[in-house]
Amino acid sequence: MSNDCIFCKIVEKKSSADIIFDGGDTLFFNDISPKAATHILAIPKKHIISLSTLVADDHAVIGKLIHDIGHVAEEAGLEEGGYRVISNVGSNAGQAVAHLHFHILGGEPLGPLRC
Repeated sequence: MSNDCIFCKIVEKKSSADIIFDGGDTLFFNDISPKAATHILAIPKKHIISLSTLVADDHAVIGKLIHDIGHVAEEAGLEEGGYRVISNVGSNAGQAVAHLHFHILGGEPLGPLRC
């Protein structure tokens, strides 16, 4: 855990969050500044900075996190209309918290990405 990471503080229950699902080594909660009708954050409880800092020991928890994303999206009613999963890596991509997390966005038409 990192002492100055807001997501680690949520994991340690030192900061509050609207928890959606606790998968043991994963955690899902509503984003406090939603960008869609449904905006859920998915994190590993282990402090990992981003996808670019993964090591071999992280593979199992990241695989579980991806699996749990599907489960949480289904429970949130996003399966029928679809949803988007995004992970920003680094400041140029918009990563604001240095703890690996995925945004699950849905519940409304999201429109195309600028690619």
